[in-house]
Amino acid sequence: MEIKKGLFYSNDHEWVKVEGDVALVGISDFAQHALGEIVYVEMPDEGDEFVAGDVFGVMESVKAASDSFTPVGGEIIEINEELEDEPQLINEKPYDAWIFKIKLSDPSEVEKLMTPEAYEEFCNKED
Repeated sequence: MEIKKGLFYSNDHEWVKVEGDVALVGISDFAQHALGEIVYVEMPDEGDEFVAGDVFGVMESVKAASDSFTPVGGEIIEINEELEDEPQLINEKPYDAWIFKIKLSDPSEVEKLMTPEAYEEFCNKED
């Protein structure tokens, strides 16, 4: 299991990479392993607004479908359109295959997320 440094993590296994007042959001290596082969990603629409913890879509794998949550609040400014045709990119490179970019409504929300070290501890307890 890879846990990438320089990112923040939610207890729903999303990762967040902050670039100024914008965050890229994806799912962690732990999550993609747990889901199995991902066959579909339901993404939000550009312009949609979310509060941290809201469901933004569904991730479907050969095993199951599960809700996906936004770890931070704000407005969706871009989605990763590659995932519409190639959802398996999440399995192949979970930290390159971001799902959406969100303009943060409150950048301090990131402080509530886990550091890579805390996330590793969290995952070890879930195994």
